[in-house]
Formats: sequence, structure tokens, C-alpha cells
Amino acid sequence: QVQLVESGGGVVQAGGSLRLSCAASGRTKSRYTMGWFRQAPGKEREFVAGISWNGGNTLYADSVKGRFTISRDNAKNTVYLQMNSLKPEDAAVYYCAADFRLMPVAVATEYNYWGQGTQVTVSS
Repeated sequence: QVQLVESGGGVVQAGGSLRLSCAASGRTKSRYTMGWFRQAPGKEREFVAGISWNGGNTLYADSVKGRFTISRDNAKNTVYLQMNSLKPEDAAVYYCAADFRLMPVAVATEYNYWGQGTQVTVSS
């Protein structure tokens, strides 16, 4: 079992930046990939970014490539999502996810552990 807690959400103006964090606890000695997903009102949950267990491989949605960066610090059991050049369409609840696999995937059903989410609001 892995427990995930997100933080760092908030309100930012378009063009601004935010950094989300996700702290993992529990079975953190095992190798697990982590991902960020988001869900806006009335829309399905969508993949944002993922990172392999050792940070060597990353995966991004086309909509965030070049603007968002995912990273992890295994010593702190924490994954980060640096979000730059934010757009109003980036506004959503952002969820951290984890699974005991080596490589990230963009499919939500492949992740077995989820955080409660953190709200990101982007004002235009």
C-alpha cells in the first residue's frame, strides 16, 4: 500500500507558475512509477505527466510538453510537478497517482494508488 498526499495547489494568473508536490508513504521501498492526472469540472480525468521509479524516464501529455516538468526525490519519497506558463485551460483538480511498475503510462486505470487531489485555478 502507498498513501499519497498532494500539496501546492492554489490560484495563479495566466502565465504564472506553480509547483505541486506529492508525498508518498507506506510501501515506498519498492520500485514504483508515479504520475499526475487532472480533472476539470464536467470532463474526464486526463493524464498530465509520469515518471519512472528512478526518474530516468518521463512521459508528458502533448498539452503540457515544454511547460510542465515532473521530477522526483526518492530520498524524500516525493514527486513534483513544476507548472510554468499556466493557461486557463490548465485549471483543474490535480491528482497524484502511483503504481508498482517501472515505467510510466498515461492510463489512469493502470495506477492503483491515488491522492485526494489539489485544486489549481488559473485566472485570465
